[in-house]
Amino acid sequence: MSVIIDRRLNDRNKSTVNRQRFIQRYKEQLRRSVSDAVAGRSITDMDRGGNVNIPVRDIAEPQFRHGPGGDREAIHPGNHKFLQGDRVPRPEGQGGGQGSGSGEGDGEESRDDFVFALSREEFMSLFFDDMELPHLVRTTLGDIREHKWQRAGYTQSGVPSNLAVVRSLRNAIARRIAIGAPLRRRLAELSEAGAPAEEVEALEKRLARIPFIDEFDLRYRHRVKVPQPISRAVMFCLMDVSASMTEDKKDLAKRFYMLLHLFLTRKYEKVEVVFIRHTDDAEEVDENTFFHDTLSGGTVVLSALKLMREIIDDRFPTDSWNIYGAQVSDGDAFGADPEKSRAMLADQLMPLVRYFAYVEVPDDARRISPLMYAYQRISDPQFALRSVTHARDVYPVLRDLFARETA
Repeated sequence: MSVIIDRRLNDRNKSTVNRQRFIQRYKEQLRRSVSDAVAGRSITDMDRGGNVNIPVRDIAEPQFRHGPGGDREAIHPGNHKFLQGDRVPRPEGQGGGQGSGSGEGDGEESRDDFVFALSREEFMSLFFDDMELPHLVRTTLGDIREHKWQRAGYTQSGVPSNLAVVRSLRNAIARRIAIGAPLRRRLAELSEAGAPAEEVEALEKRLARIPFIDEFDLRYRHRVKVPQPISRAVMFCLMDVSASMTEDKKDLAKRFYMLLHLFLTRKYEKVEVVFIRHTDDAEEVDENTFFHDTLSGGTVVLSALKLMREIIDDRFPTDSWNIYGAQVSDGDAFGADPEKSRAMLADQLMPLVRYFAYVEVPDDARRISPLMYAYQRISDPQFALRSVTHARDVYPVLRDLFARETA
């Protein structure tokens, strides 16, 4: 009788090798699907896997088929509707197919989608590829939250390197005293009563046979893995939501906020997120309104900075919260607002925050906006600013923060 033992590391119902081949082969399609999934996810819900859809046409492979070959002659019946060279219109209702289309004649062919389940690690890897993050930062953000080893008393089993010598000797002394005390009392009584030498000698041998140290006495230092002490951080997201902020610009902003939030959740156990949108007036809103609701009006950056200061004073005292700020704008500001915003940020907010980043998503990367021109004169080392036009430009805004905090 033969017994086969499967010692492969892969799960019996999955093939890691085949999954990696598939991901490598259709990486571009998966990356596009991940980008679409990111657009529909919450910032705080980024750190998980999920299903992504890939059009079947993207994974179809060319095939060879055997045709009839040779020359064929056939006679087809004529018709009264078409002549030679006419183009046949596409049938309405997408040809009556069984695809995933809506069923209405929109002129496009119906196609089913292929659903592929990505693990958390695979999803994050594809997300990081799009942003071109270095491997060190990928490791920092992709791993689970850090834990630390904490002493938890002593245990009777362990490795020699964890042996607590003093504690073991103390146990040995206590054991010898406890076991030998009755024998010593008996020996003292026999000596006073003048007992025979043989009986005294037997008691002395029993005392001598008590071991100096026994395996029962050994104690080993015991350590357990516990989460890092709870520390709190708040992340302020400030964004201009006027009509000039297009959906593409908001998508770049969302990727920047996601990257910062991922970093903070690896460093702090509790991370609060505050969304502040502004045009000529600022207000605190939820995430969905923050990214998908557009307002009309001018742009007054100072109103958002003032609201951030008020919220810090009311809800997030600096002695118990680590404060981070992130501002995204297209740089359009008028009149004295850029200079007032610079003064407000440099004098009142920078002393309160651990880090503040300004990301500009301009229409023309060669043009320096009034807000960028004003912010460039802030010399605080905790302040970073950059103009971003592609997803790969997001990471350099946070490079100094990653390098400093992971060192």
